[in-house]
Amino acid sequence: MTYLVTGAAGHLGALAVESLLNRGVAPGDIVATARDTDRLGAIAARGVVTRRLDYDDVPSVDAALDGVDRLLLVSSSEIGRRAAQHRTVIEAAARHGVELVAYTSVLRADSTSLGLAPEHLQTEQALAQVGTPHVLLRNGWYLENYTEQIPTHVAHGVLGAAGSGQISGATRADYAEAAAAVLLADDSAGKTYELAGDTGFTMAEYAATLSELAGQLVAYTDLPQSEYAAALVEVGLPAPVVETLADIDRAVAAGELYDDSRSLSALIGRPTTTLAEAVRAALA
Repeated sequence: MTYLVTGAAGHLGALAVESLLNRGVAPGDIVATARDTDRLGAIAARGVVTRRLDYDDVPSVDAALDGVDRLLLVSSSEIGRRAAQHRTVIEAAARHGVELVAYTSVLRADSTSLGLAPEHLQTEQALAQVGTPHVLLRNGWYLENYTEQIPTHVAHGVLGAAGSGQISGATRADYAEAAAAVLLADDSAGKTYELAGDTGFTMAEYAATLSELAGQLVAYTDLPQSEYAAALVEVGLPAPVVETLADIDRAVAAGELYDDSRSLSALIGRPTTTLAEAVRAALA
């Protein structure tokens, strides 16, 4: 059985490769792909097969998928172009007889108002239209979306427009482990998993946790969405990024990033990483 992971030079893809190895898959049975294979040196050194796969280059996609049995399609980071890029991979998977495609979608892609969701839903629809057996991994929020900003938060506090909405966050490693589990299971085709952290937190609770663990007061300032967007513009963020970040906080305030199904911890066989654990690790 040969398993291919797209986007393996990125955070989630690299962690998915690591999770497959940890679950006993032989390095030679894993194909790690990226647009630039030079970024896969550390993975290649462990015996994992590396191939070039550029979502915008059909021949590279076809060559990468040769002989592949199961595919983890990690969503592209190029907002606005993702649906077409993903369809290229999905159609190539069908041509090559890939027996299972696992796709990293977004939490409740078919019902959320989150602005990031339509491209994910279009990809889910493409999988259904093409007909390749598939499983949907509707990932919730990454704790790293906040912990990677800790130096800024400690220095300047936390701004947002999330109100008292709860975020059921988990780490990328948690989601990657779930992806590996699903890819290795024999009964995944046709399933949809809504994946999120075991417990939710508000942005005020995030700030309080960071204050406690950093030993320094970090305040959360909640703003109207328009004022939050204006503040992001003031620090020099480009308009598309401002629009996305403001929309995310709007969705948080509306409760759209909260989920209490605990499907993620059930898949990985352990509790998901807590906010405090993630903050503590980031500070370390």
